Amino acid sequence: MRRRSFWVALWALGLWPLTAVGGDLEQLGLRVRLVPGGAAAEIAPPAFPRPRPPPDALPDSRPGLGSWDIAEAWLVGPTTRYGHAVLGDAIEAGGLLVILRDRRQIRYSLPDDAVFEDLQPRVVDLDGDGREEVIVVRSSFGEGAALTVFEVTGGRLRLRAATSGIGLSYRWLNPIGVGDFDGDGWPEVAYVETPHIGGILRVLRLSGDHFFELGRLSGFSNHALGSRRLGLSAILDLDGDGSDDLLVPDALRRALRLVSFRHGHFSELGRVEHDAEIVTDLTVADRDGNGRADVAYGLADGTLVELLR
Repeated sequence: MRRRSFWVALWALGLWPLTAVGGDLEQLGLRVRLVPGGAAAEIAPPAFPRPRPPPDALPDSRPGLGSWDIAEAWLVGPTTRYGHAVLGDAIEAGGLLVILRDRRQIRYSLPDDAVFEDLQPRVVDLDGDGREEVIVVRSSFGEGAALTVFEVTGGRLRLRAATSGIGLSYRWLNPIGVGDFDGDGWPEVAYVETPHIGGILRVLRLSGDHFFELGRLSGFSNHALGSRRLGLSAILDLDGDGSDDLLVPDALRRALRLVSFRHGHFSELGRVEHDAEIVTDLTVADRDGNGRADVAYGLADGTLVELLR
């Protein structure tokens, strides 16, 4: 009891975080700093340049911004035909609009039994060919959510690849992002399937017009039901081995799991456990001025958590 009182006293003085860590975070060069008292309010969704949205842009959506052939990608055509409200309301997008670097606009419209259940298209070169693709979550009656990839070809948007639907209406997935997770020099995409009911972390590669799963691991959640925040996960090479690692909350969002997929095998590098849920986006930036990227996020009790490198 005396030992516990000592640590609690240090935490009250702001000298020690009342949290638990797993794995050898010190070996990763990580130290955990907690700032209590509502400091988590400084963690806001990432700021994006705001080009003028098209007239029928999805409310509260953000553009995906490209670096090469694609300038902007927007979710458009608001519709209430799906009614899942996983992102806080029943309004989803019925179409995808891509604005090319030369300002030409190309539109793709979904059939009446499907929507884009997302808030921001992701513009990225997913196959390493020097041309950008657009990644977006599509949901449909009977199939639920699927991860889809669109490409610009012949002056139109083509659905190039899609994962199999989860299999039921109102079953959803939340992308994490794209990185070289297995260390072979080629990009992969990672997402959490059904983050509200036994979330599964999946890593896939695009080859030709098909996705191939490289691995899956259960016990994750990177979204709270009804929240507009989709960024409760991050990608960063934590151990310096040249492959990207995944930082994703556990299924209860009360611990941040640090996961490697080096050589195609999952391993947990460490975890940081908390008494309150992770509720904000994970931001990656140099917070202590040493030139290395750090990670910050907020908890439901207002605590700001920093993983400093």
